[in-house]
Amino acid sequence: MTQPIFMVGARGAGKTTVGSALAKALGYKFVDTDLTLLRTSGLSVADIVEREGWEGFRRRETETLKAICAPFTVIATGGGVVLAQENRDFMRDAGTVIYLRSPASTLANRLEDAPLEDQRPTLTGKPITEEMMEVLNEREALYQQAAHHVVDGTLDPAGVVNAILDALALPVAR
Repeated sequence: MTQPIFMVGARGAGKTTVGSALAKALGYKFVDTDLTLLRTSGLSVADIVEREGWEGFRRRETETLKAICAPFTVIATGGGVVLAQENRDFMRDAGTVIYLRSPASTLANRLEDAPLEDQRPTLTGKPITEEMMEVLNEREALYQQAAHHVVDGTLDPAGVVNAILDALALPVAR
């Protein structure tokens, strides 16, 4: 398999952690859309949202997603990338999409343990558990629609990587 592998899921799902480990296991390159967007724009997510609104951020996110798509690459996407039908279609057509599925309580605990306020502005202004429940209610069907494979994101990173390798039936790089 040479197509890119796209990691989707809500904030705190482990897309960057698992994606990086998966890329290493496969001998692929790893790219994070949010980090790439921040590096190329010189702005944080919060700065972009403040200046251009979520619409401006989502536009930049789509441009970044398309720009970094390449063979032999694992791509960690932003949690809201699935909001645009264009992005869901692009990822499904260009590669394989893995949804790291976790309950809102798991996501909230991870975000509370490692907050990145400048990178992850609150979407609703509500407590994080309540926000994650709302986000999942809004996006669950979209993550499912985008995904070729749904993996249990509550496992430790190595367990998630193994589950993805099993789902893809891919050998580990030697």
